[in-house]
Amino acid sequence: MTETAMPSPDAIKVWARLMRVSRQLMERAEDALKEGGLPPLAWYDVLHELAEAGEGGLRPFQLIERTLFAQYNISRLLARLEADGLVKKLPVADDGRGQTIRITARGRETRRRMWAVYGRSIAELVGAKLSLDELSTVSALLGRLRHPPAAD
Repeated sequence: MTETAMPSPDAIKVWARLMRVSRQLMERAEDALKEGGLPPLAWYDVLHELAEAGEGGLRPFQLIERTLFAQYNISRLLARLEADGLVKKLPVADDGRGQTIRITARGRETRRRMWAVYGRSIAELVGAKLSLDELSTVSALLGRLRHPPAAD
């Protein structure tokens, strides 16, 4: 029987700090969006992925893969985005039950307005606190924690 590896105290400290800092940064970015009268960050994530996909749009399962939302969460979110006119659901010709989701012009404008606030939050919360060398180091270290590793 193999023994289960236990984390070192340093690994536990890094994990806890990473979770706390991540939550705090996300909350502050969410607060900035809310103060600006803008939708929540989850909306930005979906609008961003759809804008990056171009005119072909994405299927819901692709959005789940790219955003890591649960299926039931993405379904509700897409319903809200569609109701607000930010996305459009289109049938897939060769799949009677399938849909392709595309961002609308209104969705692109909302994404642009959100990015003005979200981008400023990133600049203030991260960019202004770390040097370029430190940013590069943190990025490289976090990249090593990704599974599977991906080029960001």
